[in-house]
Amino acid sequence: MSDTMLRTGPLNLITDVDGLLVGNAEDHRLKSGATVLTAARPFVAAVSVMGGAPGTRETDLLAPDRLVQEVDAITLSGGSAFGLDAASGVADGLRAAGRGFAVGDQRVPIVPGAILFDLLNGGEKDWGENPYRALGRAALAAAAPEFGLGTAGAGTGATCRGVKGGLGSASVRVPGGFTVGALVAVNALGSPLVGDGPEFWAAPWEIGAEFGGMGLPARLPAPDLPGPGKGAREATTIAIVATDARLTQAEAQRMAIAAQDGMARALVPSHTLFDGDLVFAVSTGARALAEPGPDLFRLGHAAAICLSRAIARGVHQARPAAGDPLPCWQERFGRPI
Repeated sequence: MSDTMLRTGPLNLITDVDGLLVGNAEDHRLKSGATVLTAARPFVAAVSVMGGAPGTRETDLLAPDRLVQEVDAITLSGGSAFGLDAASGVADGLRAAGRGFAVGDQRVPIVPGAILFDLLNGGEKDWGENPYRALGRAALAAAAPEFGLGTAGAGTGATCRGVKGGLGSASVRVPGGFTVGALVAVNALGSPLVGDGPEFWAAPWEIGAEFGGMGLPARLPAPDLPGPGKGAREATTIAIVATDARLTQAEAQRMAIAAQDGMARALVPSHTLFDGDLVFAVSTGARALAEPGPDLFRLGHAAAICLSRAIARGVHQARPAAGDPLPCWQERFGRPI
């Protein structure tokens, strides 16, 4: 096997980046949930926003010229604007554990977050008190190296064009000894499938048979310009890419920007006016760059590949549930996962 052959980490999850933990919490009656990425110590984080309708918390803080350069956790959630409260639950849990940015004798956990729209997906949205704060805290309590994909966490109620969405993750080993991973909640206006499927646009980047091993169809469909396939304000794909390479916040931002290419390869179309598409980037800083130029080039490319694969895995792993407005991939194509 050549040195450039792509290999996953042992779990094929973002938590193959040593030190990272992911937790999910969901309410299947609600058809929604939250996902948190955290670690035992703060980590460098940045963000790239390319969708036209983002819903975010504390993303301005992630610009390279801001005072705070590290965060304690990142939260992805369903629930549209209500879901931003998931980060408050995460912050509550972190503060109780003594975590956070020190200000005098106080600790202020730094928890950026992003949300997707899943309010019209058939779930019961008749809550009296916003449920997302509790979901966020429960996701933090569940944080571990292994976690569920598909109909889990922030991907619980996600949908795409013609098929159910979900929570996806993937990892890759990068020449030089680095690891890169991706975590994504796929709720796109566009489609992850080539034509009517079952093949995925992400197929050229698949490692093994992680989302079916079908490759691309023998003949690609003719280019077209379809209108929105679901409600024009019911979308957003939110993601995190991570590495153990030691990056500055500016370098992490470049990795997030590069990873946006992976979203565009896996979802057609992406970054629309009606999506809130964004990518966070995380660096744990465990391994120094040996050759900054070439290493950063490889890390960006690996992040894009990982995000494409994670998107397809999230859709491929989705499970059916009562009241779903769309079939999952398995139902639609009758193939085992």
